[in-house]
Order: sequence, then C-alpha cells, then structure tokens
Amino acid sequence: MPNALFYVMPDEANSPTEATLQVHRLACELAQDAYVNQQLVYVHTQDREQAYAVDELLWQFEPNSFVPHNLKGEGPLTGAPVEIGFDSLGPNKNRHLLINLADQVPSFAVNFGQIIDFVTNDAGHKTIARDRYRQYKSLGVTLSTRDLTKQPLN
Repeated sequence: MPNALFYVMPDEANSPTEATLQVHRLACELAQDAYVNQQLVYVHTQDREQAYAVDELLWQFEPNSFVPHNLKGEGPLTGAPVEIGFDSLGPNKNRHLLINLADQVPSFAVNFGQIIDFVTNDAGHKTIARDRYRQYKSLGVTLSTRDLTKQPLN
C-alpha cells in the first residue's frame, strides 16, 4: 500500500493566493529532491492553469538545479523525470512519487508507492485537505503529517 505524507504549511502567507504559491514552490523543491535521488515524479494539478504555473516555477530554478520536466503529452516519448498533468488518467508511465496539488485525490493515487500532499492554513483549503486525508484513508493509504512550523525542511 502507498504512503502519503501531508506537509502542513507554516502560517506565513497573507492570502490564499500566496498560500497556493508557497505550496507550489515546495512541490517544485520536493520534485527536485526526488529527481536528485533518481525518482520519477508525477505532479498532479487541479487544471491546466495550475499545471502551467508549476511548469513555469520549475523553469525558474537555477541552471545548476535544473529539473528535467515536461507537461503530460509534451517532451520525449519516454517522458522527463518529472511529469506535470491534470487529467484523470495520470502519468504516461509508472512513477515512484505522486505530488498532489489537486483538490481531490486522483483515482490513480494508489498506483504510487509514495504520495505527497499539502495543508495550508487558509480555512477553505484546510477543509479540502481534510477531505483528501479522509479519501486517502478510505483507500487504505498509510498517512503521516509533517508540520513545517515545527519541523522545517532545512
């Protein structure tokens, strides 16, 4: 069964938009870490707009920190190490890590060994994250959380 880790974001954002950007940045950093560790990553987004936003953030990494990535359906036939998509079908090939940025748990989530998800301190997003937590639990996913206020990444 897969394991899901929810990152509880620190309460530093001044708006829901800023909280979303904070999550996107962390998702990109985690995708980079996974790439460095030779893991194949699928970043699942809510929609095309969010997929393009994550794609753009990954392009902004420094050249020595570049993360080979592509939007689903673009790039090489074998796919880049990090694939970004938003449809209900999931990645084009098996991948190790799912980073979920969508409001719902994708039906293909159980095909991954590891899942990363996020909880912001915005009340609306927190309610949606709680629903995802319950969805993962009902799928038999082993759940854990990491509060970044108490346990920062660096």
